[in-house]
Amino acid sequence: MLDLEVVPERSLGNEQWEFALGMPLAQAISILQKHCRIIKNVQVLYSEQLVQESLFKQQCKVIEVYDLSKVKLKYCGVHFNSQAIAPTIEQIDQSFGATHPGVYNAAEQLFHLNFRGLSFSFQLDSWNEAPKYEPNFAMGLASLQIPHGAMVKRMHIYTGNNLQETRAPVMPLACFLGNIFAECVDVLRDRAGPLGLKLRLLTAGCGPGVMADSKVRSLERNIYFGDSCQDVLGALGSPHKVFYKSEDKMKIHSPSPHKQVPSKCNDYFFNYFTLGVDILFDSTSHLVKKFVLHTNFPGHYNFNIYHRCDFKIPLVIKKGETWDQIQELLGHPMEKPVVLHRSSSANNTNPFGSTFCFGLQRMIFEVMQNNHIASVTLYGAPRTASQARPESNIKLWT
Repeated sequence: MLDLEVVPERSLGNEQWEFALGMPLAQAISILQKHCRIIKNVQVLYSEQLVQESLFKQQCKVIEVYDLSKVKLKYCGVHFNSQAIAPTIEQIDQSFGATHPGVYNAAEQLFHLNFRGLSFSFQLDSWNEAPKYEPNFAMGLASLQIPHGAMVKRMHIYTGNNLQETRAPVMPLACFLGNIFAECVDVLRDRAGPLGLKLRLLTAGCGPGVMADSKVRSLERNIYFGDSCQDVLGALGSPHKVFYKSEDKMKIHSPSPHKQVPSKCNDYFFNYFTLGVDILFDSTSHLVKKFVLHTNFPGHYNFNIYHRCDFKIPLVIKKGETWDQIQELLGHPMEKPVVLHRSSSANNTNPFGSTFCFGLQRMIFEVMQNNHIASVTLYGAPRTASQARPESNIKLWT
């Protein structure tokens, strides 16, 4: 049985691992994978409707414990729920102290006792006698007589005073783990097409001195088509992985006459997983020739390999989130899409199905079968080493 420490407005965990509010989805899943022998029967569920109606930041917003019989819970090192201690309303009052009057939901027959960043729900329909509820008791408050020994049914950890209005907090310092993350990525483009990327990066840095407090630092970096490896390394640091392309399956769709001639060298990617960005370099010139931006949408073959890239493509009118909306903004492709079926060398099956690649204005949109964007690949006319680098203060075309 898991033995976990509850920290209101912050986290649920133990000495080995911790689920923290604001934690990226990829890190939470990584914890589950690493401790799969202890944390069993894991399901990753998502709602298509909620994804469509929100920005889907993929950060931990609420931590819910819906079955207290399967875990031990403690607060400030003292258990309030275990095999020997039942999570009754008296025990909650003893462990957490006084708070504002609870809220009774008559429709659900749930009584919610709220603290800052923490709430407990008591199921009332399981009692033999119906609770006596008086909506107008005294001092503008209602009265609810709760029998002794009422047990907690659910527990929620969140930020603020209201579970319904809570938002995911900024990512905690403990989640950086020496990595850099992209707060947002702007696609730099002119009327002809994309020119490069403007990245707003977040990192956890320390000030001078051993005892100095760490804090989140923000910085901006620009990367352009035709930049060298040294330019990219100087701006973004070392990639998490360097991947050499063994073949280019999309080359057959190129109008170039040399497309069937095998290359002596392989182009290579810099994979920045926490940025949600891949950068492709030419094998001969070692200059940037392609950017790939990943949305990390659930149900895609590459889900949870990359963190979500919150990219923005400047348009003449407001943005769209689905492929139908984007076509209305950028125009419709002249050709039918290229069907992309991903599979690994060890397993030729792909349970997520094929995706469709549409080309528009030197951009390739990979569209999933649910009409959402899985990734965007940016192409540009790469400059030679002798050409000047674009100005860093280039204006976005709107």
